[in-house]
Amino acid sequence: MDVTENMRRPLQRTRSSESGDPHADILHLPTFSAAALMPEAARLRDSAHGRILSYSRKVFIPLTRLCRDVCSYCTFAQRPRRGAHAYLTADEVLAIARAGQDAGCTEALFTLGDKPEARYKVAREELQALGASSTIEYLARMCELVLKETGLLPHANPGVVNRAELARLREVSASQGMMLESTADRLCERGGPHFGSPDKRPAVRLETLRFAGELQIPYTSGILIGIGETRAERIDALIAIRDLHERYGHIQEVIIQNFRAKPDTRMADVPHATHEELLWTVAAARLVLGAEMNIQAPPNLSGNDCGALIDAGINDWGGVSPVTPDHVNPEAPWPAVEALRETTRGKGKILVERLPSYPAYVAEVSRWHAPAVAKAVVRASDSAGYARMDEWSPGLADATGVVPLRRAKPAVAAELREIVDKARSGAPLAEPQIVRLFAAREDELHHVCDSADALRRETVGDTVCYVVNRNINYTNICTYKCTFCAFSKGRRAHSLRGDPYDLPLAEIERRVAEAWDRGATEVCMQGGIHPKYDGRTYLAILEAVKRAAPDIHVHAFTPLEVSHGASTLRMSVRDFLRELITAGLNTLPGTAAEILDDEVRARICPDKVNTGEWLGVMETAHELGLRSTATIMFGHLEAPSHWARHLLRVRELQQRTGGFTEFIPLPFVHMAAPVYLKGEARKGPTYREAILMHAVSRLVLHPLISNIQVSWVKLGEEGARACLNAGVNDLGGTLMNESISRAAGTQHGQEMAPAQMERLIRSAGREPAQRTTLYGVPRADQSARSHSAAALEPVRLAAAPATETRAA
Repeated sequence: MDVTENMRRPLQRTRSSESGDPHADILHLPTFSAAALMPEAARLRDSAHGRILSYSRKVFIPLTRLCRDVCSYCTFAQRPRRGAHAYLTADEVLAIARAGQDAGCTEALFTLGDKPEARYKVAREELQALGASSTIEYLARMCELVLKETGLLPHANPGVVNRAELARLREVSASQGMMLESTADRLCERGGPHFGSPDKRPAVRLETLRFAGELQIPYTSGILIGIGETRAERIDALIAIRDLHERYGHIQEVIIQNFRAKPDTRMADVPHATHEELLWTVAAARLVLGAEMNIQAPPNLSGNDCGALIDAGINDWGGVSPVTPDHVNPEAPWPAVEALRETTRGKGKILVERLPSYPAYVAEVSRWHAPAVAKAVVRASDSAGYARMDEWSPGLADATGVVPLRRAKPAVAAELREIVDKARSGAPLAEPQIVRLFAAREDELHHVCDSADALRRETVGDTVCYVVNRNINYTNICTYKCTFCAFSKGRRAHSLRGDPYDLPLAEIERRVAEAWDRGATEVCMQGGIHPKYDGRTYLAILEAVKRAAPDIHVHAFTPLEVSHGASTLRMSVRDFLRELITAGLNTLPGTAAEILDDEVRARICPDKVNTGEWLGVMETAHELGLRSTATIMFGHLEAPSHWARHLLRVRELQQRTGGFTEFIPLPFVHMAAPVYLKGEARKGPTYREAILMHAVSRLVLHPLISNIQVSWVKLGEEGARACLNAGVNDLGGTLMNESISRAAGTQHGQEMAPAQMERLIRSAGREPAQRTTLYGVPRADQSARSHSAAALEPVRLAAAPATETRAA
């Protein structure tokens, strides 16, 4: 019999079996061996999870070890002891949580016995002294305390609880769980392992699982094997879990846990479940539960052969603690994370740290989490919903990004190599292929970055360019409500950094003249959409610049400002751009692009120009001979699929017009951004994502855009140097002043003088070169001035309003 085909066929129609039994085909599984099931289970797993194998870095908090149940195999539950507390105190809970925080954990796993107050007087008395009405109420308070004081995300294992108790815990935990263990009622009969344990009745446990689904709680369940159940009974339990998940979508993982006999229990002499049975059950679970389900088996319960669990179809190792023991199985210590990484790598997989909420539940965070918890989950996650691996964020000067070690024999998937080779050939990639590039980790990350850098070398050589310029942000007053922006000042933004200002034309002229005297060849100008600005304002600004420095290149006005100016004068964008060109505009900055996807723009800049309008302004500008840059602002609430769409839209326009001079990834600086303060955005991209964005941009936009620029003001010198080894050939401008990132909280300064630029470039083994905005060679006298420039005069801000001098 061909087991692979046989398994595929019945599992596609388990609810419409010709026999009339909806599970008849699945019930054939017990007749197969583990070896027969495992290849198909692994294939199914790979079709949904690829090379990723996840784990959670947790700290284990045994809130109470008293329990009213008397399971025959359990050593976690204990009787009251004279002089011992029934519950951990708040200080003890926090001490454990803080140890986990210091060790880099993200999960606080609360484990406890079922309803000890129903059996033990001491539990009732202690709860009363603690001011808690029940164990669950005390658990909720401790979850809330840990979340507030440490930022660790609580995962609560409260056992059988009612709907109201689940709802209370949902307010303070990222996820909850309870092992179904078995649906075999006979195990609760006299002589069975669950005799005398009312909370182990399958019906009450299934009811708790159902309540969790109704309440939309990310929930963990699973089965315990080797306690006297049959293979058929395991399948029945898996079907029960699957049916609940199909109804509610809330079962985020299923644990297959093998019984281990322990001394001083009634089952001390019962043989362990064999490794063959564990592998068979893991494979059967994958076939019953499907490709997407997260299936876990604890690595510490499989001895030296835990790698075989990967062959059987798991995609998760569960929680691993660098701090606390496994209090349920204290005889089996956790493996070291690095040892687990090597085991995982040996099976061709990549170990990735996750949160207690799995990525699919992070992606819909407001649906599956209470507001306070959702805020913490978002802040702890990366763009794919996994855990952030370090404290690095754009704009922070004192945090170091983590880069995976390079290995002598890198493991890179063939399909990733094919995507990279296709990009290097200049062929356009499809959205899923670009998303796959953004998923690169460990060896694959190095492969993508190295390939992008090799392509850079082939395309533009080893020279790294920069332009001597000055940023002038003429007003921070803005009528738009972009949720990511800490720079703009509206009626509700006075609590953010800085006071509202609006520069007089005289101050703009002074800054331009000073910039020219200091060797600048470009002035870059943009600002908020002031309620009193109209198209004449922008024309007046251009006239002021040309009065101050007739030969300076004017790189100014975002597509939003162009659109605003045109509409206020009742002109077409094309006609207004012609007016701007006549007045002295030379090129457009590619900002206000943010993410060129209206699904994201509806959340971060709902009243701004939409994707089509931004692209339309740029296409019109290019048709008129105005070149421009293109940007992406990433790392807030969008996903890699949005990055891919953005890059494709930029590429498609460049294919038509050839008007973009360079592409500039702009990592989101979170510290003072309203959307972050409200708990709706991540802490910017991770270090991996920031470097990867530059590499993927080089690959995806080849050969249409040759110049990829890094923002040193957002990434700092170390981040910029890393990007120079990942496809970047441009360091952007010296800036002189920088207001927008500084308002958001960046700590990397406002100016990088030419000498500093060139030291940074040479430290990366590259050759520096000054350039003009359009990648020409600057005038020799200007370049000389830039290397001997005097210190800047203090900037002069005019309190708002001061626009009457412009809109003549």
